[in-house]
Amino acid sequence: MPILDREEYIEQAYLFHSLGQRMQRQLATQEILTGMKQELLATTKLPLALDYLAADLKLTGMMAPAMQRLAHYFTPFQTFLVAEAEQYRGKFDLNQALVILEREAEYRSREPSRQGLFLYQFESLCRNRLNYDRGFTAMADDPVYDEPWRKWLLLVRKQVGFIDIADLIYLRSEQYQLEKVRRGYLPEPGETTEPTLFGEKEGRIAAANRRRDPLLLFASFHRQLGYPTVPQPEFSDRPPDMVPALVRRIERLESRIKMLDEEQKGTFDLSKFYVKPDKPPLEE
Repeated sequence: MPILDREEYIEQAYLFHSLGQRMQRQLATQEILTGMKQELLATTKLPLALDYLAADLKLTGMMAPAMQRLAHYFTPFQTFLVAEAEQYRGKFDLNQALVILEREAEYRSREPSRQGLFLYQFESLCRNRLNYDRGFTAMADDPVYDEPWRKWLLLVRKQVGFIDIADLIYLRSEQYQLEKVRRGYLPEPGETTEPTLFGEKEGRIAAANRRRDPLLLFASFHRQLGYPTVPQPEFSDRPPDMVPALVRRIERLESRIKMLDEEQKGTFDLSKFYVKPDKPPLEE
């Protein structure tokens, strides 16, 4: 797929931002997409993509399959985030995915570096506990990465979790090559060296954060490279609020189960259900 024009990413950022805001007002997604067609820049291809998304959403109830068929417009990583958010049993919320997509589209509209885009996407995977295998595969298919980057991303897909990400970045940086020259390392005849993907500055940051918390590595890279801040997810063990009528029904079922359990054990006390009169009965 080709890299889109700057205007396309600006309109995409507006789409993801507005879609997230209007979904919080309990509006139907297909109605939001249909109505936003008139708001977008007509010279871009996004209004045509919205027509297809809205039509497919009415049939399937999901956006990810339609985005996958529009692979010439939406990147595989964008489709991956929406697909993860639309999983029934997943904890990744669609509103969270839209915020990530909005900030990524804004960054793409400002001529991003491959290093900054990789770190933003990788940090999004880490913070939201998304699948590394599918995530790195989607990243490798992004047209912004050239062939050396694709090979390295597919290699990192197999090694992440076993090797520290700071080590993986440091070994493909100019700082590592300079360190080898300083130590007098001479390549063997016929030996081919892997192309460097990160600069000297990125290599020093990675070397300084080896064997440390990866969040410190991300914070350092964010300050130095200026890529967008990854939104912080809120994980909670508390179940979402349920309908009050459903809560009352569950409470009644629990009380009945408790009564049956007491009856089985022979400890059921029926006297606690007796009605106590306010006044004693009249003596005859």
